[in-house]
Amino acid sequence: MTIKQKTDKLLPEVVFSSGDATHAQRVRRLAREGVLRRIYSGIFTSNLESPLESIVLRNWAEIVSNLLPGGVVSFRSAAAGKPENGWLYVTRGKTPRAIELPGLTIRVIPGTGAIQGAGVGDTPYKGVFLSSEPRWLLENMATGRGVASRVLPQEAIEAYLDKILILRGEYKLNALRDNCRGLAATLGLQTEFSRLDKIIGALLGTHEQRQLRGHQAIARAAGHPYDPSRLELFEALFSHLKANVMPEVPDQAPTGQALENFAFYEAYFSNFIEGTTFQVSEAEQIVFEGKVIPNRTEDSHDVLGTFQTASQAPWRNTPARSGDEFLAWLKSVNALVMKSRSDKRPGEWKDKPNQAGTTLFVDPTLVPGTLREGFARIVALEDPFARALMTMFVVSEVHPFSDGNGRTARLAMNAELTAGGLSRIIVPTVYREDYMLPLKTLSHQKDPAAYLRSMSRIQQWTAAFDYSVPRHVLTDALKACNAFEEDLRNFKLIFPEA
Repeated sequence: MTIKQKTDKLLPEVVFSSGDATHAQRVRRLAREGVLRRIYSGIFTSNLESPLESIVLRNWAEIVSNLLPGGVVSFRSAAAGKPENGWLYVTRGKTPRAIELPGLTIRVIPGTGAIQGAGVGDTPYKGVFLSSEPRWLLENMATGRGVASRVLPQEAIEAYLDKILILRGEYKLNALRDNCRGLAATLGLQTEFSRLDKIIGALLGTHEQRQLRGHQAIARAAGHPYDPSRLELFEALFSHLKANVMPEVPDQAPTGQALENFAFYEAYFSNFIEGTTFQVSEAEQIVFEGKVIPNRTEDSHDVLGTFQTASQAPWRNTPARSGDEFLAWLKSVNALVMKSRSDKRPGEWKDKPNQAGTTLFVDPTLVPGTLREGFARIVALEDPFARALMTMFVVSEVHPFSDGNGRTARLAMNAELTAGGLSRIIVPTVYREDYMLPLKTLSHQKDPAAYLRSMSRIQQWTAAFDYSVPRHVLTDALKACNAFEEDLRNFKLIFPEA
């Protein structure tokens, strides 16, 4: 950043008096004239307005390069690649000291200078170096008096290594360990490497789990690795649901003809929203007459499987109450809904990553563990409506199967509602965006408010119909409320008249 001065010359935002005598004399003169402000001995700024703390932080690399040329940004500072909370740690020379600048304290740690070499070489940055990945990992394994403030918590190191394992695989993690082993001898950090080696071994299952401290790393070592970014979303929704009073909308179709009519339209709309579209009359033939629509065998079975799951115990009304049961329940429901699509591996966890638009769902290796973490939050909610919304979001956000994830998620939600004596939810075609956009907002922005409002509203709408009437009467009532409309610009959901 440069500032135009009253001298009509552009000066850098940070100016150093070091250099030849003529330059130093000019800098001192400009300071006396008020063109420059002093930051620290030999360091000035041409910015006369901004707080010195802000100027120092955005120019920290130039300042450190001037004060400590050739120094190595180390320990937790190297992991972040910048100062954190007003502190920066630099390895240089033989004497420890602290340099106090406005808004920034630089702690100088005695030690080995920059290292050269493939895989372990420190990275030049301005006039200093950034510790290589193997180096800062070793540095952050240090223990002892006065060390805690400059090293990351072990849980943070474990989470970082787990991410490497997820994104790069075992081969890359082992290669990193080999680089750390070789560098440890050069830096005299064999003790630190021993600690790091045990953590990596525990993550890979070759050392005891008791070496680990963080929940994420312990879960991986136990064979249940999970996606930590999804847990942040689960926590956001969990906290919101705990803090709000949930609506209680009684079940309007618990038995008999009402149950069948409800399950029919639940299956019809749940498939329509996923692109499996039929005329109502065709869907009735599939469900109630056993007909398979010509050239649409798989689609026909999708509708029938969803209807069977929505109308029959135990899938309709017996949600899981343990992590193992939850995983088995989801598999059985997906297998029933998708049974005609053998190419989609019904009832088996996905073997390839999947995504919708810009949303990349949970990696296949993390599916069971992430579902278990989500389920732990489901059962911690007392209200059945809260459990239902948590369930649907967990399944939707993980997307554990190759296909049928939306249908499986909604069936899982509705099982919780039925078990709690509450009205199940139907998402009609006209409400598709009102349903999908709040889910996207929660997924991308961690904002659950719109999701709760949207689902509360559609549950109230769903419960406003009489499902015991003949099906053609119910169909007319749904049409009058725009339920079947696909033109979302010109039609909105209407509640039936009392």
